[in-house]
Amino acid sequence: MALTTHPPLRLHARPPALAGDFHHRRRLPPLRGLPSRRAHLRPCRCTGADADAGKEQAQARRAYPYNEIEPRWQAHWEERHTFHTPDIGDGLDTSRPKCYILDMFPYPSGAGLHVGHPLGYTATDILSRFKRMQGFNVLHPMGWDAFGLPAEQYAIQTGTHPKITTARNIDRFRTQLKSLGFSYDWDREISTTEPTYYKWTQWIFLQLLKRGLAYQAEVPVNWCPALGTVLANEEVIDGVSERGGYPVIRKPMRQWMLRITSYADRLLEDLDDLDWPESIKEMQRNWIGRSEGAELEFCAVDQEGHDLDAKLTVYTTRPDTIFGATYLVVAPEHVSLPSLTSEGQRVHVEEYTEVATRKSELERTELQKEKTGVFSGSYAKNPVTGEIIPIWVADYVLASYGTGAIMAVPAHDSRDHEFALKYKLPIIKVVSPPNGNCDPEEAYAGDGIMINSSNSSSGLNINGMLSQDAALKVTDWVENNGFGKKKVNYKLRDWLFARQRYWGEPFPLIYLDDTNEMVPLSENELPLTLPELDEFTPTGTGEPPLTKATDWVKTTDLLTGKPATRETSTMPQWAGSCWYYLRFMDPKNSSTLVDKAKESYWGPVDIYVGGAEHSVLHLLYARFWHKVLYDIGVVSTKEPFKCLINQGLILGEVEYTAYRDNEGRWVSADSESSLIDCHQEKVSADKITKVGDHYVLKDDPDIRLNARAYKMSKSRGNVINPDDVVSEYGADSLRLYEMFMGPLRDSKTWSTGGIEGVHRFLGRTWRLVVGPPLPDGSYKDGTMATDNEPTFEQLRVLHKCIARVSEEIQETRFNTAISAMMEFVNAAYKWDTQPKSVIDSFVLLLAPFAPHLAEELWFRLGHSQSLAYEQFPEVSGHVAPLPQQQPRIEPQIES
Repeated sequence: MALTTHPPLRLHARPPALAGDFHHRRRLPPLRGLPSRRAHLRPCRCTGADADAGKEQAQARRAYPYNEIEPRWQAHWEERHTFHTPDIGDGLDTSRPKCYILDMFPYPSGAGLHVGHPLGYTATDILSRFKRMQGFNVLHPMGWDAFGLPAEQYAIQTGTHPKITTARNIDRFRTQLKSLGFSYDWDREISTTEPTYYKWTQWIFLQLLKRGLAYQAEVPVNWCPALGTVLANEEVIDGVSERGGYPVIRKPMRQWMLRITSYADRLLEDLDDLDWPESIKEMQRNWIGRSEGAELEFCAVDQEGHDLDAKLTVYTTRPDTIFGATYLVVAPEHVSLPSLTSEGQRVHVEEYTEVATRKSELERTELQKEKTGVFSGSYAKNPVTGEIIPIWVADYVLASYGTGAIMAVPAHDSRDHEFALKYKLPIIKVVSPPNGNCDPEEAYAGDGIMINSSNSSSGLNINGMLSQDAALKVTDWVENNGFGKKKVNYKLRDWLFARQRYWGEPFPLIYLDDTNEMVPLSENELPLTLPELDEFTPTGTGEPPLTKATDWVKTTDLLTGKPATRETSTMPQWAGSCWYYLRFMDPKNSSTLVDKAKESYWGPVDIYVGGAEHSVLHLLYARFWHKVLYDIGVVSTKEPFKCLINQGLILGEVEYTAYRDNEGRWVSADSESSLIDCHQEKVSADKITKVGDHYVLKDDPDIRLNARAYKMSKSRGNVINPDDVVSEYGADSLRLYEMFMGPLRDSKTWSTGGIEGVHRFLGRTWRLVVGPPLPDGSYKDGTMATDNEPTFEQLRVLHKCIARVSEEIQETRFNTAISAMMEFVNAAYKWDTQPKSVIDSFVLLLAPFAPHLAEELWFRLGHSQSLAYEQFPEVSGHVAPLPQQQPRIEPQIES
């Protein structure tokens, strides 16, 4: 997918020079931490005379002295604030084009980074450096989504306050990210746990409340009696708590909700204009789940057909099949179920409902699971046929979707068909396939010609009609006869926006003690800060931990002076990550969420990169909040993220598994005999070889092995720590390898052998420019570059590389861009001389990918300033270049 966030960029295009450019070219003092230009940078002397044996071995493995290069350039960037983006009104030239490039907000876990995390971060860093060198104003910030359940769970287990562990984890993440040379503007760093940040999260909630988009309702939650707490969905596995394995039930509790359903149509319609992967847009469409159908009313009756003075409303997308409805099904939580249950069936219904409350919605709606149900003891009258049909209770119907009741048409719905066969309920076919071919043993769910669909008493006859036309006629009939109406429905449910937890944003609300009236805090009372608590374990009663902060909970309404009680639930972790991209535009503003001029210039995010696991909830919630902020004039765009890129997973190294029988003999993985009784044995890579598409034992090629890469996890012991990789190969090697592994969006398998190859390429690049090491392991001053004019062949090779690298970066095909640079180096080694003008250009091409090495080579080539804002090389001879720009150089900011 191309980055279509701007009009297509000509490879040589750049913004024109502007008078009064804040970043005018000026000579910089010597690079701090580097020798002066007079000494011409005696860099990175890999001396070994006074080193111990271990250090000598490490140096022998190094293809170039990255261990000295990288820390020095990281210190230089930090001291000079090289990647600081000025504010509007403080030196930012807003006549230049902008590019806002953002990584999805990371949660700073105690485990730190593994090598999968830098994949997306490296991609955005390459794009950010590329765009800066093309003359764009680039906003590339980083911060922390630091509230949430994991920190609280760890605090409960260790007795350490989550504030302490969160700060410690953030420090570790920040150190690791800086060690990889990412060009973030650290002056814009934010954390969702800072009161100066969540003041505005609370402010947004108040705006939602004012507009009727926040309300309270009784909703079912996961309650664990043994733990005495409400659990999040991710803490419940197969009906028991993840911690301790205790039974979990669903019980109603009064909770704060956000009315995201009011924005369902806009959330759906505006997907069409987004440059997102189609698979992600389709997931959001399915999650919103817009459907058109009808609500139909069935009168409840007893077995003799006597009216029970109750009506059951069902929602259906296929009103044309009403003549085939042979029973109704209600959800176990349906509000009318107690009144619909006969005394003879009450015990059975209550037992079934009790079991159903322990299941998650995902378990209940799993298509492969066996359908279960119980008869309610009551019946209903089909409005178009007048027939009496039974009402059943089944957990595959959810109270949260539609009306919580369905008309079952077993001939034309697979779930209803399975249920009807199990409980011996009637099956009536009312739709004939257009071609007449249909498996008589299966449900036919498609459209067709209506059959068995007329009733003289009701006067409704749809026989012979097409399904779509019949659906319209049935809907008109029920509307005209008072049995229902046309209805648009959504699978999307309102957002449950409260957690009975400590570590989250407090709600800016109080309840008057005398009337229990809810009163929002005034905006000048924000932020309402989270109280310090030494004891934040669950209360055991279902009350949130904040109830223990009695001095904080008991307060006074400032307007009336009446005693009041604070809301003790907290906001979910999603809250802070819904709008953080806006705060990066204006992180220090204490008077408003974001300055209008800054938002107007920087919005929306041009390139947003993160994992596909956030494809629905985070992106949907952020889009919802953004649309609300658009409606109230805070933002100027309808959508927050213009272009979305999902990077793939990095899997652990391939694991090779062999099998032995009970007598210790090898059994080939493709053996016809069963492997169930065999013992599995991991085999190291040095003992296997590849034959064709399979892996076999070197010592016994007849024994085939299973080879598979798994997602990195502590339990498998296959996690690769980036700190170790940086120590052994350098940050540039890690960055380059993760981009070279394959297409950004694909899942890839880690290979230590692969990173060694990329490391050798960087070493070849170093020696091409600097020359071979001296006998003592050091390198001579300067470079091998000459002042010779380049030959036509050298220019041809260079410009071919420029064209490919420029295009491949723009199209996010980083692996093929690296291949192009490898081809250049291979060609350059065959030259008799390396003209400085050619080597200069190549170093600039390399800079977005391996910035530390590129900066070092750039300085050795005689340049006195960072290359971060140098003009990216352009292909000559295609189109006349635009007027020259004055390049922006790195800012110098007093620390």
